[in-house]
Amino acid sequence: MPLDAICLAAVRNELAGRILGLKVDKVRQPERDIIILSLKGPGVQTHRLLISVRAGAARVHLTEHKFDNPKSPAMFCMLLKKHLGGARIKDVTQPPSERLLTLELETSDAMGVKSEKSLVIELIGHQANIVLKDSGGLIIDCLRRVGSSLSEKRPVLPGLIYRNPELQEGKLNPLNITVAELNELINNENASTVDKLLISTFTGMSPLICRELSWRAYGETDYRIERITDGGDALCSAFQALMQQVKSNAYEPWMILVNDNTPYDFAFTHIAQYETAYKTKLENSFSEMLDSFYTRSEQRLRISQKCSATLKLMKTAYNRLFRKLSVQRLELEETSKQDYLRECGDIITSNLHRIKRGQEALSAEDYYSQSGKLRVIKLDPLKTPSQNSAKYYKAYTKAKNARIFLTEQIKTGETELDYIESVIEQLKRTETAHELDEIRSELTSTGYIKAHTQKRSKQAESVHYKFISASGMRIYVGKNNMQNDKLTLKTASKSDIWLHAQKIHGAHVIISCAGEYPDEKTLSEAASIAAYYSSARSDTKVPVDYTFAGKVKKPPGGRPGMVIYTDFKTIFAVPDEELVKQLRESR
Repeated sequence: MPLDAICLAAVRNELAGRILGLKVDKVRQPERDIIILSLKGPGVQTHRLLISVRAGAARVHLTEHKFDNPKSPAMFCMLLKKHLGGARIKDVTQPPSERLLTLELETSDAMGVKSEKSLVIELIGHQANIVLKDSGGLIIDCLRRVGSSLSEKRPVLPGLIYRNPELQEGKLNPLNITVAELNELINNENASTVDKLLISTFTGMSPLICRELSWRAYGETDYRIERITDGGDALCSAFQALMQQVKSNAYEPWMILVNDNTPYDFAFTHIAQYETAYKTKLENSFSEMLDSFYTRSEQRLRISQKCSATLKLMKTAYNRLFRKLSVQRLELEETSKQDYLRECGDIITSNLHRIKRGQEALSAEDYYSQSGKLRVIKLDPLKTPSQNSAKYYKAYTKAKNARIFLTEQIKTGETELDYIESVIEQLKRTETAHELDEIRSELTSTGYIKAHTQKRSKQAESVHYKFISASGMRIYVGKNNMQNDKLTLKTASKSDIWLHAQKIHGAHVIISCAGEYPDEKTLSEAASIAAYYSSARSDTKVPVDYTFAGKVKKPPGGRPGMVIYTDFKTIFAVPDEELVKQLRESR
């Protein structure tokens, strides 16, 4: 759903309680239509304020998500850095029932002269925009410049006086309506259903909230107007109760989830219209709710799109190798006849005196058989008896050598197939473009991606996932094969505890012990994290092996991420996403 004006009012209240007085430390523009303001206060904690004007995902909230920065900042980002660097947030305002938020800022120029500026965030559909204006209302610049050719009524350009977007004509503010006026509207309206009446009459209310009011009043989301028999009393009662909740700032961040806990919708009040079809969950804050609903899902989608080419490449390599192994296994089965070929050569050799040139078969006693029955051996009539014997010995030698070769090839192929599966699993878990670059770098070193001849700028390594257990012990998780190797074989101490989902693909997990063996709860939490970051994430229980990091070794010639370990124990763990979120350090 779009962020409606009432829900935005809830966000404004929350932001006013958290960011007033903070100073703008950094300005970033990771995407064309996203601005991130890093805000710092007297303490060391930094808040990241996300402002998005993306169509269908326009919003403003605090975020815990870390974005990858572009190689060079955009022009609008540079302008915001110049004007807002060090600025203090004085106020966060919102016009009544409008999807518009303004950050009032106090800034100082190079000479220390103080001035006031405003960052206006317009979250209005396809016209969403971010506008920087001075104390006199003059537009300094905006993210999207709107000339007279695009909007004759309201151009938005540097140097013009800023004017708020025009209100929707004919629509009313739901907070100012009286019971009598609402009753009159219900009895004189030509709309077909209650929700359509509310949508067409009031500004700032989303379709979800209008359907919920219809549900609360009459038990149906699309209750028809002509069926109302109480003069609209039930609807008036539900409407006034909701508006009283809004007026008293009693907002609640409710998330609506499908059965697999995927976010479906959200609201500022509890939604009952879906009954048991969907689940509802009360989040800790509106920022946390919006971050989960928009930011993480958008990030997953963007990374999924970026990963698609690499994922397709690895799946093609997997299928090709799988077919090759299938053929090799069939060929290996054929070599199982090698002993039969040698036996045939032996029987022919012991019966050379009985074979005549031109003979097509030999029927002789099979002394390799316990019953001593006759064996019929096919002969080449164009060859001498000795040549027929040599032919079977040669076929035996060829089959024996082929068996040795195929056994080695199949073993190598199965190891390679396992490695490809691990890369595919990691590509599915990739969260940032930097992590994808690391995996692609690994695939370049292993020969799956052709190396570019041009020099590439050196990038800093991404940091492994960090967690803190309930008892305060640190837990680290590798994001890809290269990180798994470094974390387990170089970073971890020999006395640290190493965990991995048993016999399946997953991340290496390290409990940093600092000479102290972890308590049972920490071990259980780390095992749950290992189960979550594995290919068995959707299972209810996952066996997880654990041992000292010093018992984990790299096999000779092993691919990245592959290890062998000894002296391990096994614990069964639940891949708990909520626990993972709770223990994970801010990214």
